[in-house]
Amino acid sequence: MALSRLSKPLLYVLLIALCLFFLMPIYVMLVTSLKPLDQVTLSEMWKLPTVLDFSSYSTAFEKLLPNLLNSFYLVIPATVISALLGSLNGYVLSKWKFKGADILFTLILFGMFIPYQSILIPMIQFLRDVGLYNTIPGLVFVHVVYGIPITTLMFRNFYASIPDEMIESAKIDGAGFLRIFRYIILPLSITGFVVVAIWQFTNIWNEFLFAVTITTSEQQPIMVALQNLSGSQIVQWNVQMAGALLAALPTLLVYIFLGKYFVKGLLAGSVKG
Repeated sequence: MALSRLSKPLLYVLLIALCLFFLMPIYVMLVTSLKPLDQVTLSEMWKLPTVLDFSSYSTAFEKLLPNLLNSFYLVIPATVISALLGSLNGYVLSKWKFKGADILFTLILFGMFIPYQSILIPMIQFLRDVGLYNTIPGLVFVHVVYGIPITTLMFRNFYASIPDEMIESAKIDGAGFLRIFRYIILPLSITGFVVVAIWQFTNIWNEFLFAVTITTSEQQPIMVALQNLSGSQIVQWNVQMAGALLAALPTLLVYIFLGKYFVKGLLAGSVKG
């Protein structure tokens, strides 16, 4: 009993220490972004700013605003389309079994393990041929295709927890494939859509390789523009850190407001299926 009472405070101390260690880079980024450039030095990076200077945020926001909008134009449609396609795939593969369904599901999952680098050249050539190279719709198309395997897996596991009797009852009442999906499956899929949306939003927002190879100049998302923000001669570290925090803010807000649904959705279907 005494050992149990002693171990609990030690556990909290360990967790707090790990949390502080994890937050150290964020602290340095925040402190550096609030300093004028002449106070940004390696030896004083841990010190609080003597004067709060928000000019780095205005400079970073002004430079990154077009690319920030590009990221939203990319992430929102890519997330919605890949989630809808994954939902349809998961619905078919979990509730409308057919011959070869398991083989098809395995082949779809195989797409998760194809390295991005291995398909860059043929992918770029294909986008050039169809007129989608250096466009936001081209990036949307790529992320939708690459998102289908993981969204299909997540929705298939989620739908495994829905009783088959509900589908059979709807079939007896005369409901068809799309009617069941619209009136039964979709209303029960809100948590699943939240999980998939958070997953896809975060991955697409932070993705760099496709963005830097498919788009140039004005079409680039914010992560590519953030890399270009450093400049070629003098690196304005305060502006760079402010830009990094601004770029990370949307995904942070998504997890803050939808994080509990994310955990709940990940657990859905974990017992059955």
